[in-house]
Amino acid sequence: MAGLVFAAVLPHGFPIIPDLSDDAEGALATRAAMEEAGRRCAAAQPDVIVVATPHGTRVDGAICLASVARGAGTLRWEGRQIEMNIPVDGPMTDLIAERARARDIPIAMAGFAGNRRYQSCIPLDWGTITPLWFLGHGRNMVGHGDVLAPAPEDIGPPAVIATPSRLLPRETMIDFGVAIAEAAAQSGRRVAFVASCDWAHTHKESGPYGFHPDAAEVDAKVVAALKDNDPGRLISLTEEEVQNAAIDGLWQTLMLAGAMAHTPMRGEVLSYEAPSYYSMIVATFTPES
Repeated sequence: MAGLVFAAVLPHGFPIIPDLSDDAEGALATRAAMEEAGRRCAAAQPDVIVVATPHGTRVDGAICLASVARGAGTLRWEGRQIEMNIPVDGPMTDLIAERARARDIPIAMAGFAGNRRYQSCIPLDWGTITPLWFLGHGRNMVGHGDVLAPAPEDIGPPAVIATPSRLLPRETMIDFGVAIAEAAAQSGRRVAFVASCDWAHTHKESGPYGFHPDAAEVDAKVVAALKDNDPGRLISLTEEEVQNAAIDGLWQTLMLAGAMAHTPMRGEVLSYEAPSYYSMIVATFTPES
């Protein structure tokens, strides 16, 4: 079977990575759910993983695609450190760009350093490293404890990295999700799509964004929409709700809605936690047919 074979809404709070924190900063249920999501993704046997992240390289007024050969980055937390160096799938990146431009979606192709793709490597941050760690690329590091080194060869699937501009209409995110699913079907390959998302960041006054009561209310709407297999209805969240709750998952989840409009999928919410000032949701989706 070619096309979309797996999808997920996954968090990027990086203390959930076992090599960075023993107790996941209180988010042990999220860590367990991420491990289950990793098993489900592996069972789907994707050839490539498309990650939509709110972080990374952003271009105002466009959806930015990493037009590079590899991505590499480092995460540090309380004296611990991990590194990731992964292949980026050029043919799938180009095919998604082609399908998106056919829908009049503004696309920016971003490189870094070398002018030729095979010479170019883009920086990775928590928005990509965290989900990909649980989807096979954590095995790219060998060693124990504080001594970790890159494995001698790539293990996890190559990635496509997409970062949306919030200046674009929300409807554009849905259209882009359709373009991803179209490209997956056209490619003849097995494709996974991951919406890298954290949710409300205003659960605690001590957090960097302060407290707002809309945090819990918006999170409840998101969980309900995912449980109802209807992420597209989140397009109706008001701008006031989005700002008050300080969510960063809306745009990527609307991409998931577009992908599901092309390839019907059935989802399951595996966990929801807000152990800190921000919240995390783990949900996985598989094709209905």
